[in-house]
Amino acid sequence: MSQASRAGLALALASMMLAACSGNNEGGGANGSAPTSDASGNGGKQEKVKLTLWHNFAGDDLRAKTVRSFIDQFKQDNPDVELDAQAIPPDGYRQRLATVAAANEMPDLSFVYAGSHSAELYKAGLLQPITGLIDANPEWKGKFLSGAFDPYTFEPNQIYTAPLGMSATSILYYNTSLFEKYSVKVPTTWDEMLAAIKTFNDNGVTPIALGNKAPWVAQSTIIGSLADRVTGTEWFKNAAVQKDAKFTDPQFVEALGYFKQLVDNKAFQEGANSIDNTQAEQYFIQGNAAMMVSGAWTLTNLAAAASEEQMKPIDVTVLPAIPGGKGDANTITGGAGGGLALSSRTTGAAKEAALKLIYALSGPEAQKAIAESNSMVMYDTEIDQSKVTSLYYKAFNLVKKTGITPVYDAILSAESAEALNNGLQELMMGGKPEDVAQKVQDAQARAVTP
Repeated sequence: MSQASRAGLALALASMMLAACSGNNEGGGANGSAPTSDASGNGGKQEKVKLTLWHNFAGDDLRAKTVRSFIDQFKQDNPDVELDAQAIPPDGYRQRLATVAAANEMPDLSFVYAGSHSAELYKAGLLQPITGLIDANPEWKGKFLSGAFDPYTFEPNQIYTAPLGMSATSILYYNTSLFEKYSVKVPTTWDEMLAAIKTFNDNGVTPIALGNKAPWVAQSTIIGSLADRVTGTEWFKNAAVQKDAKFTDPQFVEALGYFKQLVDNKAFQEGANSIDNTQAEQYFIQGNAAMMVSGAWTLTNLAAAASEEQMKPIDVTVLPAIPGGKGDANTITGGAGGGLALSSRTTGAAKEAALKLIYALSGPEAQKAIAESNSMVMYDTEIDQSKVTSLYYKAFNLVKKTGITPVYDAILSAESAEALNNGLQELMMGGKPEDVAQKVQDAQARAVTP
């Protein structure tokens, strides 16, 4: 997640909250449609229920087409609902939603992201829970992976959306052909990782491809998982709120030290800070590197840019365990993706239709279809292997059996995430873990107690 987008969202939502507090809070969607379950004064005539939906599945990718197909199917299945569905390109989506939110004119349903985006909409009083829908479908609810609802549980026992996707950011991709050629064991311990790095370097193969020109990459893909293995998740959550834990604590300095070990052992190719993630993916898939730590986005990118023959020898696993670490090694960083949120102004028949649409777009059939579009879901479903790439199928099954830990920049303040991003680049150029830890701590402390 870029720091610019985080900062822009924060500014937009700050004004939104002020506007929402003074805005009209009566029922009806953004288009002025009134609640229809209490219809009166129309002589008993049945009118269509008006419903508005904003989403960002506007592209030509398979996932976007899949979601739109379910929207079209809902229209066909519900002729009594007049659905105004707006597909807004992702680049401008957040700003447009923030604009209508500032005027307290939210659509009945809107696609929201986990983290600060949905949290600020909730704090502004613009959303209402969908707990009743989820509890009324226990089998559906039970199929969501552990933690799927956590980012959307803004108050005890109240869930505000059901995610349509999943963010997985620290999958360890590895080339089985290179591992077999040089008789290297796929690492499950830190010592095995260092041994693998040495063997590949000795044979002129880059151990780990990394494109850290945009400095969020090393943070999002590597340090979050490494640090969680050292500190455990609870320590990180406490440090984020500055409660009995600080980023200058020895365990976080130790975690940064493990990243420094990768640098010192020449795990990454020369110039890793000057190439981007897409270039690193190509470097890896062309057989120049034995491993790459990256997110689920690499599955999509390689599906578009690499041949099935190139992807066939690629397998996936998790980063190795850290000796004496307090965190679970069988984890990847990630979390729930976005989902549909219900406006607090939507009532009556419009609310009933909206809940029905939420289920249509995030229920079992939709989750399966989205998964079969080579897109990760936070839902336990079976997919048709013939409909997805071989690499996606491997990653999909890996994620189903691993735990999920937080991505650092989804929790940290924008300033402290930037300090960590830049700090990792500094470590790659000879910096000290203690100095980076101090900068992260100072920034997070300012955010928590300004």
